[in-house]
Amino acid sequence: MAKPNYQFEKRQKDLAKKRKQEEKRLQKLAGKAAASSPASAEAVGDAAPPDNASPGASSDDGTS
Repeated sequence: MAKPNYQFEKRQKDLAKKRKQEEKRLQKLAGKAAASSPASAEAVGDAAPPDNASPGASSDDGTS
């Protein structure tokens, strides 16, 4: 009967663990990138209407 190769099993287990951790890390980075992109786009979008409204409001005041 053959002896079990514990070193091989341990190495395979460690490689699987590292692979899983790397996938998790990449998912977190992708989540952060996706979350930060719309947030910055919303901030720019929110800032644009008041800037557009201010010149229009001053033009209305000037003509009245």
